[in-house]
Amino acid sequence: MKTIAIIMCLLFSLFNPVYASHKYLEKDYQKYWCNQNNGKTEVKLPDYTRIDCLTKNYAIEFDFANKWAEAIGQSLYYSLSTNKKPGIVLILEDSNKDLKYLNRLINVANKYCIRVWTITPLDIENSRFCTNCSN
Repeated sequence: MKTIAIIMCLLFSLFNPVYASHKYLEKDYQKYWCNQNNGKTEVKLPDYTRIDCLTKNYAIEFDFANKWAEAIGQSLYYSLSTNKKPGIVLILEDSNKDLKYLNRLINVANKYCIRVWTITPLDIENSRFCTNCSN
């Protein structure tokens, strides 16, 4: 019986995908930030790729901090496709761990003129206390 339990646990762990735990989903940060900045979310391009947020001047990609490098390529592609400036909103959920990714992104962004913003879980949580606030 004990052997069966161990085998079941092993099988479950092998076939059960592991997901990174985040405070909020990427789309939650995207929706909050884009609304605050008068942007449109999930703008579809002719090749069926989607811009996370399109504002008057920027084509913006959202990503969690550890995906900073992917965000660079996507923001540059969206910029090229829309003739808008490239932008990235980097999601910082762990300030100790995520700072190294932000610094890497800033170094590249400065060279290629990519605008960088950051967002944290506190931004979303603080907004819930103020329903009629304007930025």
